[in-house]
Amino acid sequence: MSLDHPSAKPHDRLAAALSDDLAAVNRLIRARMASENAPRIPEVTAHLVEAGGKRLRPMLTLAAARMSGYGGPFHVHLAATVEFIHTATLLHDDVVDESRQRRGRPTANLLWDNKSSVLVGDYLFARSFQLMVETGSLRVLDILANAAATIAEGEVLQLTAAQDLATDEGIYLRIVRGKTAALFSAATEVGGVIAGAPEPQVRALHEYGDALGIAFQIVDDLLDYQGDAKATGKNVGDDFRERKLTLPVIKAVAAADAEERAFWARTIGKGRQEEGDLDHALRLLDRHGALEATRQDALGWAAKAKAAMQVLPDDAFRAMLIDLADYVVARVN
Repeated sequence: MSLDHPSAKPHDRLAAALSDDLAAVNRLIRARMASENAPRIPEVTAHLVEAGGKRLRPMLTLAAARMSGYGGPFHVHLAATVEFIHTATLLHDDVVDESRQRRGRPTANLLWDNKSSVLVGDYLFARSFQLMVETGSLRVLDILANAAATIAEGEVLQLTAAQDLATDEGIYLRIVRGKTAALFSAATEVGGVIAGAPEPQVRALHEYGDALGIAFQIVDDLLDYQGDAKATGKNVGDDFRERKLTLPVIKAVAAADAEERAFWARTIGKGRQEEGDLDHALRLLDRHGALEATRQDALGWAAKAKAAMQVLPDDAFRAMLIDLADYVVARVN
């Protein structure tokens, strides 16, 4: 099937439209992840960077810049910056979560060790700041530096709130805005900024990325309870086993009676899980309509992302970004 065919996946159509830019991004990534003094750095980085990820975040930067009429070279630097930040956070996340699988492959911390993953992640953060500076835009540096700080804040907040049954949907949204949406919104916003787009368009790009990132994470959390392990690269119920208080469980806890709340306190709060607990958790999520309510929230954020796009120029990239918002939530339709 042609990538121009309307039924082709939006990220595939984006990749086809941005093929030359993506090739330049990949060349820059390979050049900047090199290290003469520490060969383990490119080994660890290549394991994750070349593991078949969709390059969604850098594509958002490239598309935003192209849609805004940019013709210079620095959207490539910014796209590589975004991918380096994303890769660094994945390396750190897998250490924090003690993960053993990422994109269907063993994690770097499993193949090497935690120290290597943390230090290589630090190296990629440093490389990302070098790339930002090369654009010569203080505003771009401000946006991406703030995003990096916000990501770290979101991860720390999740660390302290993940097993606390008092965590509500407001706290969950702050976590998601930090750990996921911050990089989505920065990726789209800097594309508009580097192109010198009018302020209403820059704001719209930020709003689009924010809403898309929130929808993306909500769907990811939902798929943990009803997804296909082969498609998602993770086992159903991993979040439950890791005691992560994600949106479906937050909704179920809010509706729980005393007996149900005691179950969540034992399994999530205290981590005392027994055989059959996951099945019981799934029954409780179904009983209170938590999965469907979560799905509706994801659809609502996707709709906000599409609404933000109406300010942007009506071209092929805008259409693909609108389709992308639909595709993100189509996984749970």
